[in-house]
Amino acid sequence: MDAATLRQICLGFPGTYEDFPFGPDTSVFKVRSAVSGGSKPEAKMFAASAMDDHNLAVSLKCDPALAVQLRSAHPEITGAWHMNKTHWNGVRLDGALPDSMVRDMVEDSYDLVVSSLTRKQQDQLGWARLAKD
Repeated sequence: MDAATLRQICLGFPGTYEDFPFGPDTSVFKVRSAVSGGSKPEAKMFAASAMDDHNLAVSLKCDPALAVQLRSAHPEITGAWHMNKTHWNGVRLDGALPDSMVRDMVEDSYDLVVSSLTRKQQDQLGWARLAKD
């Protein structure tokens, strides 16, 4: 996978955009609903990457139990650098992992973040719940 493909995947979900809060060298992909969930619509990060094709990696949010399983099965997946390692994986994108697996991990990260939004915000994003409450 290259940086352009990673960017395309991350920006392919509703309400997503690329931001640079840590400077021009680090792309942070966030999701924000147009509907306010409180005092203002907050953006929430679901992926971050230096987007360097020569050393491409991405930090992704992950369910803690799944994070442990992924790390034990794949040496390319570790605790994310400078992030809460319970909830964030660092994924090295050197070609060892199938692109489809990386896409699934990005989507899972997006879903985890969107699941923390209000129902009104989720509806505005067109996000489908797996199970109705």
